[in-house]
Amino acid sequence: MTRWEPNARGRLEHAALDLFGERGFEQTTVEDIATRAGLTKRTFFRHYADKREVLFGAGAEFQQVFVDSLAGAPQSATPLEAVAISLQAGGEMLEGRRQFARRRQRVIAANAELRERELVKLASVAAALTEGLHARGVAEPAASLAAETAMAVFRVAFERWLAEGETRSLPEIARESVDALRAVAA
Repeated sequence: MTRWEPNARGRLEHAALDLFGERGFEQTTVEDIATRAGLTKRTFFRHYADKREVLFGAGAEFQQVFVDSLAGAPQSATPLEAVAISLQAGGEMLEGRRQFARRRQRVIAANAELRERELVKLASVAAALTEGLHARGVAEPAASLAAETAMAVFRVAFERWLAEGETRSLPEIARESVDALRAVAA
């Protein structure tokens, strides 16, 4: 194995997804992933705590995009408008990674533990959005309702974005989903 090659993290992600697709999540080891990526187990553990984190390693960055965009929303924005801005930013972060996201979602859908981990990740984003809305002066229950609704809208938009044949951007689908929510609530 070479001592250093660029993009170890990306190579580990792609190797893991390939192996998870071929063998299944449970049957794939960290050693398998590192070997497929042309790296060592030690290098794997420099980037990820365990093999689940290959699928969820960008969770903190994902959450921060939502929080930062909420903080940057105009003060005049309603809670729903503010979280809609966050949805746009989250969608923009994922744009360009649709094929990776499709493969990742197939692995998650096939494993109950991973589905639970995905829900925990989204609940964490909702909690962070709730805190951000509180910081903007939004009281309860409006803050929690807006944050939880944002995550529900995101999940619906994300699923639609992953559908085979879908070509529209995630931010576009998220905007359409927020508009549909407004129509339902009207």
